[in-house]
Amino acid sequence: MNVSNAISTTPAIGSADFEGELALARSGAMQLGDLLERAGRLNLSGHAEASATLYENWIAHTESPVRHVACFNWGTVLAAMGRHGPAEQAYRQALALRPDFLHACLNLGHQLEQLGQPDGALEQWRRVVALTSTSAADQELRLHALNNCARLLETLRRFDEAERCMVDSLELKPEQADVIQHYVHLRQKMCAWPLYAPVGESTHNQLLMGTSPLAMLSVTDDPALHLLAAQRFSYERIPKLPVHRLHATGPRREGKVRVGYLSGDLCMHAVGLLVPELLELHDRDRFEVFAFCWSREDGSAQRRRLVAGVDHLVRIDKLDDLTAARLIAGLGIDILVDLQGLTSGARPAILGMRPAPVQVSYLGFPGCCGIPGVDWIIADRFVMPPEQLPYSTERPLYLDRCYQVSDRQREIGPIPARSTYGLPQDAFVFCSFNNNFKFTDAVFDAWMRIVRAVDGSVLWLLADNDWARENMLARAERLGVARERLHFAPRVSPADYLARFTLADLVLDTFPYNAGTTASDALWMGTPIVTLSGRSYISRMAGSLLTHVGLPDLVTHSLQDYERLAVQLGRQPRRIASYKRYLAEHGRSSPLFDVPGFVRDLEAEFERLALESRRA
Repeated sequence: MNVSNAISTTPAIGSADFEGELALARSGAMQLGDLLERAGRLNLSGHAEASATLYENWIAHTESPVRHVACFNWGTVLAAMGRHGPAEQAYRQALALRPDFLHACLNLGHQLEQLGQPDGALEQWRRVVALTSTSAADQELRLHALNNCARLLETLRRFDEAERCMVDSLELKPEQADVIQHYVHLRQKMCAWPLYAPVGESTHNQLLMGTSPLAMLSVTDDPALHLLAAQRFSYERIPKLPVHRLHATGPRREGKVRVGYLSGDLCMHAVGLLVPELLELHDRDRFEVFAFCWSREDGSAQRRRLVAGVDHLVRIDKLDDLTAARLIAGLGIDILVDLQGLTSGARPAILGMRPAPVQVSYLGFPGCCGIPGVDWIIADRFVMPPEQLPYSTERPLYLDRCYQVSDRQREIGPIPARSTYGLPQDAFVFCSFNNNFKFTDAVFDAWMRIVRAVDGSVLWLLADNDWARENMLARAERLGVARERLHFAPRVSPADYLARFTLADLVLDTFPYNAGTTASDALWMGTPIVTLSGRSYISRMAGSLLTHVGLPDLVTHSLQDYERLAVQLGRQPRRIASYKRYLAEHGRSSPLFDVPGFVRDLEAEFERLALESRRA
């Protein structure tokens, strides 16, 4: 609703011309159209402060029936400058003059959200919904308000309210890919099955095509659908910038190989828990290690260790993507390792500008990302067999060991008693501590058949949210499993989370989104896992870990075999004891946890690629 698109050279604040305009604004004689044109010209030419000053003085000295418009535009200028408190007051002033000014309600909601007042923001957006109809004339405003409510409610973990807003939005306009993306993933997090429940006029195809790359990993093990979701997301979300091959603008690459790790998760995060030794064990005689980071400073010992593990920590959270890419290129990075892929908070546009001659995807998004400029993905021949290669835009950088690095210095809390978590002392305890969005109805139904078939067994799951918990309990009852046979573990510190693996007899893996860090944690703590390996990278992760720890017989390749093996093991506690004894005696010394060997092998590949690119 802002004003003029005219762009011209404008005098700075304090110049005679601006002082004249300011005097005219204070006189009460300046017309609204002139104000909008002059303030807009100032704003577009980089003089936002002058623009805001002009609006402020005109509003203070002019009586006009359209003064609310000036207040609104004043608010937009202030908001763009990051002055959210004054912007809030400008919008409130506009609403005081015209209470039905719904655009001002929308923008006021945004300012309240920025100011840490989510309930106030929701109140404004709900007011817009209440004052609009489902007619075509009101559709844009209504959708804006509904979608903002849904987004904020999801952030606040008020999932049921968020879902209602998404449903209302999609019933009004089905073809909203962004809303569908959040709707599908929210239902995954709530274990609301069937996942693709009809909503409004949205078709099953629209729901499938709107599924995010991350959510698709939990929907199917079809690598073609994974590739499709990743490439669509990359095409739509990564800016088509004219800058390419930025690495060619950097300095001559010589001396030590410079490796840069790109991530916003170098903190208390699954990736941050896996990589400390990778950073620490790099051979400093041959490698120089950088972290290009926008991770939160969470104050944890893990964060401090990660920072100490690199030679250079370069924070790029306050840099735009182009500036960050130029910085990386200017530092002469040989190998840029992206630890985030297409997960939340990722910055794939940096990679699209190719600030390094060799760019590698690793850990954060276990599968094809489709990001332009990413050449390689770290893999092994189990997790990424040859038949999977046509469905990946990245080439495999194969290691002759498990693709996943681990950490041998994990802090482990005191070993608890089963009673600490309300588990029956004499029960056979199946468990799955994966995030609830990885759970699918097909695998959950298999879990229920397993529990029914093993007398005295219970299933111990992560309690991520109340809706997931209740949906699982209700489905269990429908499938003939009493509620009391499902136990839910609260979130605890990483050390206590590791310790409680010792209370379980057998981990039941999720499919098609296998356990990654969770599988590593279970095996480190000596608890065996039954997994199902499918066709996709992510559906083969736990199978790779089990193969390299020396327990390939716990890898299955169909849901029927997975279920059959879990039942057999549940009925044979001595066999479980044998697996636990093997892991206690040999697990931590197996190739899976040979971190120095992993780093040496990875460095050999990095050095080869770096030297090839330098010669080229």
